[in-house]
Amino acid sequence: MLPLLFVTAIALIDTKGRVLLAQRPEGKDMAGLWEFPGGKIHDGETPETALVREMREELALTVREADLTPLTFASHAYEKFHLFMPLFTCRKWQGEPVPMEGQQIAWVEGAAINDYPLPPADGILKEAIIALLAKA
Repeated sequence: MLPLLFVTAIALIDTKGRVLLAQRPEGKDMAGLWEFPGGKIHDGETPETALVREMREELALTVREADLTPLTFASHAYEKFHLFMPLFTCRKWQGEPVPMEGQQIAWVEGAAINDYPLPPADGILKEAIIALLAKA
């Protein structure tokens, strides 16, 4: 039985209908792959409070829990753990994204997400985001 790892992710959607992707920096597992920003849920945190913290730490953004909307989730077995990751959308935040951990970021339009190599769990989420952006 693999240990269960809880993480949370966000699809920041700008006024042009693009979603923000972040590239995993050197030194991290799966470095070079692109992902929806987010991170581990710490003890005592909800997925929403973890995203508020992660957006401040990773991208210097102020996000309010009230502006997060659940969209879908990924459940994926990696070699050493099983990851469970809810994905929230957010269209309202304060500040401009600043990559605080040395990562590259990109605003990506709908189906162009397919041009970015994603970790397997993020790959599970991309179709829901592409479909959502197509409606906008």
